[in-house]
Amino acid sequence: MKKRFPLLVAAAATALSLAASAQDVTLKVHHFWPPAAMPPTKILQPWCDRIAADSNNKMKCQIFPAMQLGGTPAQLIDQARDGVVDIAFTLPGYTAGRFPIMEVFELPFINTSAESASKAAWDFYGKYATKEFPGIHPLMFATHDAGYLHTRDKQVKTLADLKGMKLRAPTRQTNKLLAALGAAPVGMPLPAVADAVSKGTIDGFVLPWEIIPSVKLQEMVKYHTETDAARPALYMATFILAMNQAKYDGLPPDLKAVIDKNSGAMLSATAGKIWDESQAPGRKPAVDRGNTFYRLTGAELDNWIKASHPLYDDWVSDMDKRGLPGKQMLQDAQDLIAKYKK
Repeated sequence: MKKRFPLLVAAAATALSLAASAQDVTLKVHHFWPPAAMPPTKILQPWCDRIAADSNNKMKCQIFPAMQLGGTPAQLIDQARDGVVDIAFTLPGYTAGRFPIMEVFELPFINTSAESASKAAWDFYGKYATKEFPGIHPLMFATHDAGYLHTRDKQVKTLADLKGMKLRAPTRQTNKLLAALGAAPVGMPLPAVADAVSKGTIDGFVLPWEIIPSVKLQEMVKYHTETDAARPALYMATFILAMNQAKYDGLPPDLKAVIDKNSGAMLSATAGKIWDESQAPGRKPAVDRGNTFYRLTGAELDNWIKASHPLYDDWVSDMDKRGLPGKQMLQDAQDLIAKYKK
């Protein structure tokens, strides 16, 4: 018994240590939105609440909004990869050309709803893009709701109206889209848009409705150009909830199971649905302000689609050059969107 006692004490100490560590996991989460914006309040915070509840509060989030931990929005993905933060909520597209496979969902006029595109994006990631995010354990891929064109001094009704206009775009594919339509694209992340449009550095921007009220951009523009909701959207951008792979791997099995239960296909679909539902409330402040709205005619929208179609060929060619089956990948992405379309 005397010989066994030290072993029992050691075992008990180890057990207590493991229990203590399992009870004290705080995930440092970083993003670029203002604290009251829709994605952090309707998508991120509920996710954090669920993992806390499912882990009996052994695992919690500490959320840092609006780049409070420093860096730029384009650096968020590396902050997660390098372990500076445990989780980042961001756009892979802020780092132009670095994640080209998942850019397929940012091609123009390919998506009709965020929910169907988000479901498709998660499946597509599993088939083609798992090696595109080294050091990252993706928890979610989701697109925002339909993106539209918002301008300060001029209503855009035709392709000719776009010629020479300086318009903000968030990602490489949306920059290419605006160039194909005749505008002068200006790449910048969301936090820089308000200052740029107020100073006249840009004439307008492409954005979905959901984000506009949180940064009061409806007060800085007067005109909005929309597309028919029954037709594919002008553009959508793809977001990722990215977890540091080493942090995920180091979690105790029970907490890893909590992450798995609340992430992946389910979270992607939920986020996409929330983005779709955010469109009307996001649009309302611009309506209440008396801004001017214009919906592209069917014939004019066809012109925009035709003018932007070469971006599809460019993406396929890029995949082919990387030794990937570009044409099949594009078809798979389109088929997945069609599969999940309501």
